[in-house]
Amino acid sequence: MEATAATPSGFLAPFRVGAFRALWLAGIVSNIGAWMQTVGAQWLLVEAHSPAWVIALVQTAAAAPVLLLAIPAGVLGEFLNKRLLLIVVQTGQLIVVGLLTALTVAGLTTAPVLLGLTLLLGAGSALQLPAYQAIVPEIVPVRDIPSAASLSSTGVNIARAIGPAVAGVVVAQFGVAAVFLLNALSFAAFVATLLLWRSYRPRRSRPETFIDATLAGLRYVRHSVIIRSMYLRLGLFLIPASGIWSLLPVVASTSLGLGSAGYGVLLAALGGGSILGALLLPAASARLKQNTVILISAAVFGAGSIALPWAPNEWIAAAVLVPVGVAWLGVIATINGGVQSFLPAWVRTRGLSLYQLVLYGCTALGSLLVGAAADAAGLATTLVTAGILIVAVAVSLIIRPFADPTGMGRAAVPLPLTDAPPVRAEYDVDEDQVLVLVRYTVPEADRERFTRQMEPVEESRRRTGARRWELYTDRDDPAVLVEAFVVGSWQEHLDQHADRITQYDDELLEAAKAFSTTPPSVQHLLAAPHKTRYLFANRRRAIRKQPHHREAGDP
Repeated sequence: MEATAATPSGFLAPFRVGAFRALWLAGIVSNIGAWMQTVGAQWLLVEAHSPAWVIALVQTAAAAPVLLLAIPAGVLGEFLNKRLLLIVVQTGQLIVVGLLTALTVAGLTTAPVLLGLTLLLGAGSALQLPAYQAIVPEIVPVRDIPSAASLSSTGVNIARAIGPAVAGVVVAQFGVAAVFLLNALSFAAFVATLLLWRSYRPRRSRPETFIDATLAGLRYVRHSVIIRSMYLRLGLFLIPASGIWSLLPVVASTSLGLGSAGYGVLLAALGGGSILGALLLPAASARLKQNTVILISAAVFGAGSIALPWAPNEWIAAAVLVPVGVAWLGVIATINGGVQSFLPAWVRTRGLSLYQLVLYGCTALGSLLVGAAADAAGLATTLVTAGILIVAVAVSLIIRPFADPTGMGRAAVPLPLTDAPPVRAEYDVDEDQVLVLVRYTVPEADRERFTRQMEPVEESRRRTGARRWELYTDRDDPAVLVEAFVVGSWQEHLDQHADRITQYDDELLEAAKAFSTTPPSVQHLLAAPHKTRYLFANRRRAIRKQPHHREAGDP
């Protein structure tokens, strides 16, 4: 059974699950290859004397596809076999990197070719990331999800520490093509791991049309204050924070006069700091609130961005980058773990796709902006300005902190289905909109408190499927208040009962019902059939099928 959003567990607890161990190790190998790929691509452009904005476009090309594909990827990951999806996408990326390797060996990798193939690799990442992140909560206990998110971030940063250092040596000894070849081998290793993992059993879900599933995910995030605020602050942090990641090769080659090996040292310091951050984060999270961890981490990252351009040599720069790496992990892993823990199972992959949209979309936008700013205003001015903006984001967390999710139960609570009459056969219960009327009798003295309580109830109804929601007063009896909300179909209303209501949602509903002097009465109205509404009914019925019969009931 799921626990609350903030139930702690040991940092290494997820390693007790064999599937998590295998995926974690395969992910490290794949991410080492990805970071080697980034270093190789950026250094290939540096050797070609490309301007700073073109070099920064490597990260933009890798991240930009998320802007188009993140939400569709979340829907696909929600309803397709996640393991199979990962196998297909990883195989496609293997083919793209193989082509890039061959072109580089032949001396045909121009900047447009490199950026185009990087764009394809970014599309693959966009398609697989929501499924990869959402598969973890399916295989580890819920109490271990925050630790699993931290370990996943640690794995990324272990790769970030090792990959660039190895890439620097490989580029110096064997050339950029060898780096691309090693990345291809890392994709092959991940595919092999997935093929050997035969015990995975996907979570069963009711098929939905693509548009309905997409809108349901968007509705959930729109009406979840906690998730929405996390995504907003993450985006505000990432846009200026992209300065260090995208301009570090320019700092290495221009400001410090380093070669590829020296650039690898700087990235290794940044990645090593992230590993240190992963080791420190569990203790910090146990002693400090989520908001405080993110605030301190953002402030340290901003200070590092301000200090970096003034570093006189690579060792001072590396010393600056270690705490920056710690701070990066503190922001990203804390927000990611909070999102994974908070999202309910029925919408988790779609919610994580929007997380990836923010993460990669803002990285792409930030890389583009700081690259252009570096060419226009200079490297030092750009990094200092970015640092000041990041510190401002940290200060905003003092003024308006994150809502605390502690104690908000995230387990699904199936509600009883007892009050509604059976649906007549002539109605298409899978297509007809449902108007649900809940009638409360509230004394005048409690009316104001009741209406305030109905505000979070409205958000809960909308998160779980309501298209419209209103609260009405009975004209003839002011003590009677009627909650009215519209759900897209009878099946979706049944899904609200079956798996969309969390413990926290249930507590909100019970608090509202407590104001009523009599048990709330419920009425369900199906939209009357008419000719136009059935033009597309046959097509939709083929997609949306009821998994089994459920009795109708109250909301």
